[in-house]
Amino acid sequence: MSTASERPHYTGHRERLRQRFMSGGADALADYELLELILFRAIPRRDVKPLAKTLLQKFGSFGDVLRAEPARLREVRGLGENAIIELKAVEAAALKLAQAKVLNRPTISSWNQLIDYCTARMAYNKTEAFRILFLDRKNVMIADEEQQQGTVDHTPVYPREVMKRALELGASAIVLVHNHPSGDPTPSQADIEMTKKIIEAGRALKIVVHDHLVIGKGRHVSFKSAGLL
Repeated sequence: MSTASERPHYTGHRERLRQRFMSGGADALADYELLELILFRAIPRRDVKPLAKTLLQKFGSFGDVLRAEPARLREVRGLGENAIIELKAVEAAALKLAQAKVLNRPTISSWNQLIDYCTARMAYNKTEAFRILFLDRKNVMIADEEQQQGTVDHTPVYPREVMKRALELGASAIVLVHNHPSGDPTPSQADIEMTKKIIEAGRALKIVVHDHLVIGKGRHVSFKSAGLL
């Protein structure tokens, strides 16, 4: 049986870190310490502080570590599959929580949370993706779906398919959302023309396009606010 003096030096550190987290929450910990908490489960018999600091140095922030693609995480020496799964599970949980704050709620009253959700979901994608938020007659979001995946600078969007799905869900309005992997959310001419086609397709079906959001890194553009709708 191991004595206290024989216990690994990081054992006490882990216990203290858990206690600080439970008493003070995330604000009581530095970003590398939050990463340590996640890594504890996947790497039970090693000091993970150096690994947590390496991850922050490589990716930039706690959020960037969680959003990193598994292939890039595998480049970090000492980070195995179990640890990668733990990190991606935390990311998935955060996205689910952000989605819960906007799904089945009026978009007008939760607009800032909707922007936060779209940013968390799409801002760090390496390729363009096109999502649609479907709203009922009271502007409550009833569904959020990714319609298309594209390349680094283009996503094929078909207005007929957009409207078909809106009818299937019984939506009265939609919000279009797509990301620019470059980080610059400035709408392209193709974005503007595509939006006009979707608006026209919805007009005959009385399905309104409330807005089109272009998500960049730390910034977004609203077609409505920019006078493009």
